[in-house]
Amino acid sequence: MKPATLDILRAHLLAASLTAVSAQIVVGLTIVVLHVSGQWFGTAPFRLLAIIVIVAGVVVIRECSNAAFQCALQSGHATPEVGQTCIVSIAEDCPRGWLVVLHLRLTGRAFVLAGRACRP
Repeated sequence: MKPATLDILRAHLLAASLTAVSAQIVVGLTIVVLHVSGQWFGTAPFRLLAIIVIVAGVVVIRECSNAAFQCALQSGHATPEVGQTCIVSIAEDCPRGWLVVLHLRLTGRAFVLAGRACRP
């Protein structure tokens, strides 16, 4: 597999993992606060709901990172450098820099961060 493809998969797995951890925290709080039986969390409807929540979480993370990238482009914190390949340059003081980097990793685009080259 190409390194860019591996980076895209890694970024999507990171987003799915963060969503799954958040869902587990909500389930734990539900068990403690609402005294829901633990057996319900092993049923097929709950498993289907968990898959839907994780997929929706990845979509939400993609949209939020895309919005941050668009804001960075408009504010000048991120600028595409057109050469042989399109590399995005991200300023050191970008307020949502980590979301911009996440967007670039999710889309497989190359970027330069704080003066050093990074490859997806």
